[in-house]
Amino acid sequence: MQLHNLSPAEGSVKQTKRIGRGEGSGHGGTSTRGNKGQQGRTGHKNKKGHEGGQMPIQRRMPKRGFINPFRVEYKVFNLNQVEFLTEKYGLSEFSLEQLYINGLINRTDVVKILAEGEIKAAVTFKVNKASAKAQEAIKAAGGSIELI
Repeated sequence: MQLHNLSPAEGSVKQTKRIGRGEGSGHGGTSTRGNKGQQGRTGHKNKKGHEGGQMPIQRRMPKRGFINPFRVEYKVFNLNQVEFLTEKYGLSEFSLEQLYINGLINRTDVVKILAEGEIKAAVTFKVNKASAKAQEAIKAAGGSIELI
């Protein structure tokens, strides 16, 4: 087998539709554009979201409420989750780097600790935020918390 002997598999290559090359081609006359109208003319472009003069869907749908562009989305961990994760991954420090290394958060995530459940192990925390109850529970268990 050599390069000049290669050919595509039978039926895998289809000829392109040659438009406007006479009636014998099957695509002559109006060149598959139909009769008259905006789309039959030269220079016609389909704009994104254009529905032929009908009110576009993004304008028909009602808008509701206010979306705060400055809202901070926290990746939340409860104390019972922290207990489980420290055992599973063998963490002595619950920090953003350790969470990222173990695939629990993304690089840009902001982490908050909440007080649901209880923690028994003394763990060092380096996170962005923690609730007051969570901070008390961590200190009661012998751990420390550092807010970044």
